[in-house]
Amino acid sequence: MTAPATDLTFDLAAQPLRELNAALHKAGVETNARRWHVANPNGRHALAVGINAPLEVEIDGHVGYYCAGMNQQARVTINGNAGVGVAENMMSGFVHVKGDASQAAGATAHGGTLLIEGNASARCGISMKGVDIIVKGSIGHMSAFMGQAGHLIVFGDAGDALGDSLYEAKLFVRGTVKSLGADCIEKEMREEHKALLAEKLSAAGLAGTIDVSEFKRYGSARRLYNFHIDNVDAY
Repeated sequence: MTAPATDLTFDLAAQPLRELNAALHKAGVETNARRWHVANPNGRHALAVGINAPLEVEIDGHVGYYCAGMNQQARVTINGNAGVGVAENMMSGFVHVKGDASQAAGATAHGGTLLIEGNASARCGISMKGVDIIVKGSIGHMSAFMGQAGHLIVFGDAGDALGDSLYEAKLFVRGTVKSLGADCIEKEMREEHKALLAEKLSAAGLAGTIDVSEFKRYGSARRLYNFHIDNVDAY
């Protein structure tokens, strides 16, 4: 028999992180709580990882490595900054970072949406496999490295080697790109791409916040899909 629906608050200054994650994994089985508030995270690592239920989790403070990793279905809000690998390997759901994110934000993520209000450091979206990543600030070097699928949308600037060894992930940057990585090129921004960008922003609750015509589109030149001796210098 499950408990009645309610909101739950975990204070990590008094309760162990392992207990929080275990409870989140049992949501819908031992509790019907759908809204969770986490107090005093104090930069703890692996917070709210592996959730597989349509929960709302609000974390009131900064988090460490791999917060909301492997997320499925849940909406996780971080009222602070996030360490390395936030939303790593996310499958679905929505992860919202109200501050900045460190390296490898959204790495290997297959689906869902990652929204970062501030800046993201190096390797944002590395090996992304279907996730939509929206960064309202700027991103660091080697972002979208080996990006296979999904969308990386950046309101600010991008660092060196954007989209290096890119497959079919689609990149949109409003600001300046310091340099493009191997096999990544600028592509024409046609009306269908503006419509796609507007759709992604609307789905993230950002409709009308920015002019999509100000973005440039980047993608794979498709020269490195298969090794060819003529392209050896690009590897």
